[in-house]
Amino acid sequence: VQLVESGGGLVQAGGSLTLSCAVSGSIFPYNAMGWYRQEPGKQRELVASITHTGRTNYLDSVEGRFTISRDNAKNTVYLQMNSLKSEDSGVYYCHPVGSTYWGQGTQVTVSS
Repeated sequence: VQLVESGGGLVQAGGSLTLSCAVSGSIFPYNAMGWYRQEPGKQRELVASITHTGRTNYLDSVEGRFTISRDNAKNTVYLQMNSLKSEDSGVYYCHPVGSTYWGQGTQVTVSS
């Protein structure tokens, strides 16, 4: 299984970014997928998750601003991030929930 995240970058507060994660291997589309964020010196935290049937769950601080989605035909999971805040900065990883697989992550930096 390989996971390749993309779409990160530098954006001003209030701006938007869309992250993508291309998943190779048989784990998709049957697995729930999550987007995690890690800031320097802190533990990785779950930001959003989506089941194989499309049910979603969000960290309270991003509820209403972030949207997770998946395209099972393209083996891809997305994270649309709007109204970004400086505290959203970090390295974002996608991860098949319950697995040991991680991608290399993509850096998101929100300037205030």
